[in-house]
Amino acid sequence: MPLASAATSTDGALYTWITELAQRSPTALDSAVRIWSDYGLLLFAALMLASWWRSRSGDPARTATALCAPLVVVAAYLANDLVKSVFHEQRPCRTLHVVTVEACPALGDWSFPSNHAAIAAAAATAIWLTDRRLGAIAVPAAVLMAASRVWIGVHYPHDVLIGLVTGALVAWLLTAAARRCAPAVVRLRGTPLRPLVATR
Repeated sequence: MPLASAATSTDGALYTWITELAQRSPTALDSAVRIWSDYGLLLFAALMLASWWRSRSGDPARTATALCAPLVVVAAYLANDLVKSVFHEQRPCRTLHVVTVEACPALGDWSFPSNHAAIAAAAATAIWLTDRRLGAIAVPAAVLMAASRVWIGVHYPHDVLIGLVTGALVAWLLTAAARRCAPAVVRLRGTPLRPLVATR
């Protein structure tokens, strides 16, 4: 079975139901979801920055994970994009020809898995493992980011689900490894770079 047909049979009906619901929803709601989908990743950048700032007064391992969070997110994006380059799944808005909230991406801009979902999940996982309070904001925000990609019509549900799993898994493994950089943080606290890793 061609990949496009397999994707459609997997959750094409659910995708169609969601996009039709979006068409019947108030314009203000669609606009809010579209803005969140396009710019919501900035929230995760802000939360990572806040996580680093708050970590400086704590355990060196926590500071190390906060400092490594942006690198973890980049690694998760690259891993997800590698999967995307292998599968070459066409966007559902092109395969199913439905009316969508957002304009359909160009041909060759592959759908599976969702980079937005992977980035959001990686950031949320790294933040959660560093700072539970900020993680309580980041985790539901990642789920909302994934859902928004389906709502605006650019991804199948399975695209965002696998993106979430990929981002979270890569981030979990790399964030755990980042804790081993705690001795480097301790050494930095005795250098002129101390303000980056300590409050006093």
